[in-house]
Amino acid sequence: MTDIPQHTLDDIEQVNASGLTPVLFIHGLWLLPNSWERWAEVFKAAGYAPITPGWPDDPETVAEANAHPEVLAGKTVGQVADHYTDIIGKLDKQPAVIGHSFGGLLAQIIAGRGLSNATVGIDSAPFQGVLPLPVSTLRSASPVLKNPANYHKAIPLTYEQFRYAFANAVSEEEAHLLYEEFAVPAPGAPLFQGAVANFNPWSQVKVDHENAYRGPMLIISGARDHTVPPAIVEANYKIQQKNSGVTEFASIPDRGHSLTIDSGWLEVANTALAFVQRFSER
Repeated sequence: MTDIPQHTLDDIEQVNASGLTPVLFIHGLWLLPNSWERWAEVFKAAGYAPITPGWPDDPETVAEANAHPEVLAGKTVGQVADHYTDIIGKLDKQPAVIGHSFGGLLAQIIAGRGLSNATVGIDSAPFQGVLPLPVSTLRSASPVLKNPANYHKAIPLTYEQFRYAFANAVSEEEAHLLYEEFAVPAPGAPLFQGAVANFNPWSQVKVDHENAYRGPMLIISGARDHTVPPAIVEANYKIQQKNSGVTEFASIPDRGHSLTIDSGWLEVANTALAFVQRFSER
């Protein structure tokens, strides 16, 4: 069991009181739950009960996270997956789950545990068995992976690193705005775990893609993503396709890793919403 903060417990209570189907959003590295605020409004307007809990110990604001990066350090994939599992266990209704980047990986782990009624993974970090490793992925992760000591730290991105890894498909002006509004340090551990997942039989970066109770899944790829390029997302999709449930793929043209937060976010949100509406009752 993980400690669920009081504000998340309050959100869970509100979701349960609504009687509506929850939609749980999971952010990835270098972001916080505020990255989903506009998405939550879209899903709320569509008749769902959105909930945007953070990773364990997430600060509530970007300023707080940047001032105290140490609170973000040391989080592993297994710990975070169990945290979200505990949150789902307190919901009266099984949620749809939407995740971006490492949040997309976590969404797929949760689906593999049979805990999601519909899942959307957006530019999901690779799990064990996903083999492509493009050069741009290595470059995007290099601020963390270049130093083994970063495993136990939380590492920020410089603007130039953020521009390459997240905001390569938007204007310079928008990239600066996104960096100021959303970028926070990220725990190093998940990136190191992901880097060796295919060499570690006990890896936590593992998805039960064969579970017959996995539920419907949509895999979304940003066509210009440097951090999780289409080669990784397509390999992810091909593995998930082997599941007996519905598995679909959508490519969003001309979009980078910032596709959930940049000026084109609504197109991605509507793509995810249309899928959830097909398979998840309100």
